[in-house]
Amino acid sequence: MAKTDYLEIMRNGGSLDVRQQLFMTAQLSIPAILAQISTVIMEYIDASMVGRLGAGASAAIGLVSSTTWLFGGLIAASSMGFTVQVAHRIGAGDGKGARGIVKHGLSAVILISGIVMLLGLTIGGFLPAWLGGDEAIRNDASAYFRIFALMAPAMAVRYTSGGMLQGSGNMKVPGMLNIMECVLDVVFNFFLIFPTRKINLSGISISCPGAGLGVTGAALGTGLSEVVCAGFMLYFLLGRSKELHLRKGERHVFEWKEMTTAARISVPIAVENAISGTAYVAVTRIISPLGTIALAAHSFGITAEGLCYMPGYGISSAATTMIGQSIGAGRSDMTKKLAWISVGLGMLVMTGTGVLMYVFAPQMIGILTPDPEIRALGARVLRIEAFAEPMFAASIVASGVFRGAGDTLVPAIMNFVSMWVVRITLASFLAPKYGLPGMWTAMCIELWFRGMIFLIRLFIKTKSGFAVRGKSKKDDRF
Repeated sequence: MAKTDYLEIMRNGGSLDVRQQLFMTAQLSIPAILAQISTVIMEYIDASMVGRLGAGASAAIGLVSSTTWLFGGLIAASSMGFTVQVAHRIGAGDGKGARGIVKHGLSAVILISGIVMLLGLTIGGFLPAWLGGDEAIRNDASAYFRIFALMAPAMAVRYTSGGMLQGSGNMKVPGMLNIMECVLDVVFNFFLIFPTRKINLSGISISCPGAGLGVTGAALGTGLSEVVCAGFMLYFLLGRSKELHLRKGERHVFEWKEMTTAARISVPIAVENAISGTAYVAVTRIISPLGTIALAAHSFGITAEGLCYMPGYGISSAATTMIGQSIGAGRSDMTKKLAWISVGLGMLVMTGTGVLMYVFAPQMIGILTPDPEIRALGARVLRIEAFAEPMFAASIVASGVFRGAGDTLVPAIMNFVSMWVVRITLASFLAPKYGLPGMWTAMCIELWFRGMIFLIRLFIKTKSGFAVRGKSKKDDRF
């Protein structure tokens, strides 16, 4: 049975046993997991290309990476308020209402992303100095961040269109398009980063054209791939989606309730992402005095770890879709089971990836850089972080469950406490004394703490219940 059939059975009030619920979770998760893993693999190749330019180029991108996460997180948060509503409307069988949210939500998110873009362009010239970066890498870091900021509207379209397709139950198309984006990123980078050079293929020397733009080329390659992917996402959403494509002559009356509901969901997520993003900026400030080698090793370590935690984000996306549609359909009988199945699956998968990360840490870093100092330090911190993966999974997937239910305020507060009270406090004590390993030890401890409080929150909510609004019940609890 196709994966969408399980969602349809749930929406129509049919029963699914535990095996079928687990199978549905896996089917919805696999495309998202593959997309996330492919993203990290392409980031590996991307980082490896930049790494060949030297530690300075890697450090320049690593310096502003925390701020790019912050800005990207704000854009992603603005889209979430609408994508969750789409899942609820689809679950309730209100296709026209879902299409109205598509139309109005896209307009709102593009407007927000324009503001983010202008802010990024304004601060781009000053940011590397604010972050304490070495003067030798500031120009490259500034150029990279400004190009990133220019692509904010395209990023907004990609996030929102992909999230709405996922909310309708279509995980395959966004997954395939994200893979396409990663491939394009590598292709564009191949020609933009390096100058024209000779390449030997089976003993035959071939002249390969190149722009030789270095770090700026890496930013342009990523930005161009973002634009192409956003265009395809929008096409499949508005033109090809069975549930969400816009119908000729169908009118959608604007309702402020859509905006207020979106704000209620998105603002806590935006605050949460801002908290996390500013915490990452603070972490960069803590690491910068440790030197270029530590900064590059930290950047490569984050990239390498992504291969382990991206499956958790794939399962989290599936959880948001399932919980959103089950709540929209008023299926209080299934929501609790799906929540725990999703979290359990995420913890199981990321425990396995954590073991692999511990065993293959030297090889994972070795792919990214030829520098022996960076390799040794990066492998050391990855092995510290491997112990955090199971509880990191708990927080990632539980967060997806809460978002599907529209419950975002308390998780945002929990993330604030975890990041600023636990991680930053520990890091400020451990990093100056133990260097980068001290920083990553603080991260590991904080992720265990975060996982525990998210599991406790999930236990409480599955006992007391989320509000369930749908076609079968006006206000139920699970």
